[in-house]
Amino acid sequence: MKGISVLGATGSIGTQTLDVLANHRDKFRLVAMSVGKNLALAEEQIHQFKPPLVSVMTDEDRKTLASKVPEGTRVVCGEEGLIEVATAEKAEILVNAVIGSVGLAPTLAAIEAKKTIALANKETLVTAGHLVTEKARENGVKLLPVDSEHSAIFQALQGERMDRLHRIIITASGGSFRDKSRDELNGVTVEDALKHPNWSMGAKITIDSATMMNKGLEVIEAHWLFNLPYEKIDVLLHKESIIHSMVEFVDRSVIAQLGTPDMRVPIQYALSYPDRLEFHKGQQLNLWEVGKLHFAPLDMERFRCMAFAYESGKQGGTMPTVLNAANEEAVELFLNNQLSFLGIEDVIEKALERHERIDSPSLADILHVDQETRAFVHSLIK
Repeated sequence: MKGISVLGATGSIGTQTLDVLANHRDKFRLVAMSVGKNLALAEEQIHQFKPPLVSVMTDEDRKTLASKVPEGTRVVCGEEGLIEVATAEKAEILVNAVIGSVGLAPTLAAIEAKKTIALANKETLVTAGHLVTEKARENGVKLLPVDSEHSAIFQALQGERMDRLHRIIITASGGSFRDKSRDELNGVTVEDALKHPNWSMGAKITIDSATMMNKGLEVIEAHWLFNLPYEKIDVLLHKESIIHSMVEFVDRSVIAQLGTPDMRVPIQYALSYPDRLEFHKGQQLNLWEVGKLHFAPLDMERFRCMAFAYESGKQGGTMPTVLNAANEEAVELFLNNQLSFLGIEDVIEKALERHERIDSPSLADILHVDQETRAFVHSLIK
């Protein structure tokens, strides 16, 4: 039985991870978890899974929850708590499902503790990909992708030689506004943006999908996960989200991974790898019911965030850190109705233009640039 720790257990990926654990209690045991602001849901999860260790955001939350958990569950808080969860002694696999760069420090700590990393927190690799992958190599730690697109590529590469790979093709649904022109995006609301046509995700990722920044971050993540130059990473619009991604080899053979849009499938594969477990809850893919699959090239002028991501990734250094930090803050401002939808792009562009890149940044450099960028974004709004 594998011991599993989960960062972000009350979020979209976290709750689906716990669903996988609940369906395979003979295979997995939850030994530690961190939670966000939803303490009511956290309390339910704790009573269901009885993890020995739980981390919350603040000391006030810790005091609130500590009196409500079963005997044997210890409650900690803050970044130290996240790191304690990430490095829990009985955990073999850390599922990093938190949103944003807060996932970086616990991931690095878990790698040092030689935990296998099931990574749903793409910002960790976007912000500090060179540090994370280097430390993983040094410690012999596997980085297993949880994002459906990266899982699809990972699955398609099983048994294949990387020197025979020609390119990878990441598919994108296009998000909530995929059928709108740029002119039609003026004045769109938060409620409109949160209506994703295919996937059930958290608010931040759903907005990132609407701007296509989510796919841009996935491109940078793929660069680090698969050690590929950006010239070998393409993005293809695919409305149905049935083909999750593809790999093309030098003989022009293309291998694709298909399935219904259900994040529990890539989560379960990361936890069970290299084995596969039955998934009784999942909907079977019947292509005759789908009928047609649609594909279209990506327009970088329509989806400017994709252009920002490719350019930031190619420049490297601290540019992806700025990209990620500016986007996180801009999305939060949009969700709070302090910034327009198209204003997200404008803020990111201004942050990138003002930044003087640091090559081969240290962790201290990354953390400083991250905070500086966030402050700059808020100065624009003020």
